[in-house]
Amino acid sequence: MTRVKRSVPSRKRTKKLLKQTKGYRGVRKNTVKMAKQAYMKAGTNAYRDRKIKKRTFRRVWITRINNAVRALGMMYSRFIRALDEKNIIIDRKILADIAMKQPKVFEEIVKAVNKNA
Repeated sequence: MTRVKRSVPSRKRTKKLLKQTKGYRGVRKNTVKMAKQAYMKAGTNAYRDRKIKKRTFRRVWITRINNAVRALGMMYSRFIRALDEKNIIIDRKILADIAMKQPKVFEEIVKAVNKNA
């Protein structure tokens, strides 16, 4: 039977894995079996949380807009509907940014929407 020599590719895979798990705590950074499990789990979490991040930011933007609009005597749902009826196309991210950084401009937007509402 012929001898199978795999030490070089095997070591290369191991070094690559340990390089990717550098910075993990405990044996998860230097034991191959644990490092592989930790790396797979981290990849799963990262993939899932890239999707969740989008939902989380949308909730943050809606909360910021709601707080800013309520301070001006209007409700979020009515504000968004009025924006839609007036064909003012500004997404929630930009609205939240304007509400936080430029309250005067945001107040003008609310006044423009609230004229006939």
